[in-house]
Amino acid sequence: MTLPDTKKIVRDAKVLAQQELATDVFFLVVEAPEIARLAKAGQFVQLRILSGDFTLRRPVGVAAVDEKKGSIAFIYRVVGRGTKALSELMPGEIVNVLGPLGHGFAMQYEHPLIVGGGMGLSPLLYYAAAMQGKADVLMGGKTAEELFWKNLFDDLCGQCFLTTDDGSLGTKGFTTTVLPELLEKGSYDVVVTCGPEIMMRGVAKIAKEHGIPCEVSLEKRMACGLGACLSCSIDTTDGQRKKVCKDGPVFPAEEVFA
Repeated sequence: MTLPDTKKIVRDAKVLAQQELATDVFFLVVEAPEIARLAKAGQFVQLRILSGDFTLRRPVGVAAVDEKKGSIAFIYRVVGRGTKALSELMPGEIVNVLGPLGHGFAMQYEHPLIVGGGMGLSPLLYYAAAMQGKADVLMGGKTAEELFWKNLFDDLCGQCFLTTDDGSLGTKGFTTTVLPELLEKGSYDVVVTCGPEIMMRGVAKIAKEHGIPCEVSLEKRMACGLGACLSCSIDTTDGQRKKVCKDGPVFPAEEVFA
């Protein structure tokens, strides 16, 4: 269920830490105790940079929460002027945060398999932490360098399975190359995935063939993040139009992939 509007908070948040994890990939931690207390795995926030002439907010998935410190963290890639400015924020500076937003992952499962690629692994990191060691993870990248994520997931998951396009780490191929074997052997009760759409479609198809529920987290460009601007509307398999920001970003795979 989508959180009601009364639980969406807008706050100026102090930057606590900013670290470059890989080329143009940054880990940002901000102080936002009220949002940290409410945030659920799979939700996101909208960030507004207060310096310069930026008017639109940037949607960023929640990658980690520390309720004791009152902090939330995000992992993002620099892709344009806005994220470049975000990456230049230093500890002590301020960014405006709106959240938590959207519909998160279902948490009732006992043995999930997380499948992620690229920046899609960011919101899956918080899900892995929330599952408290019950989940395994299968992650894919083009090269070993792209799988810096392994170090982040190692302490949160049971087993970690890796694939690379060039075979430089783990199995050569894609996540969908090894997924059928994992589902046959692993007694998983759900597959949770985020990443490139072509990967998620393949993952959803394989999960369906094995009779296992699959949840997908979609990425769409969005302006308001509140369901008002309609910029993130998508077609669903039952013919209805839904909004990624408000009805998602997490959907049952069968709702969005035929």
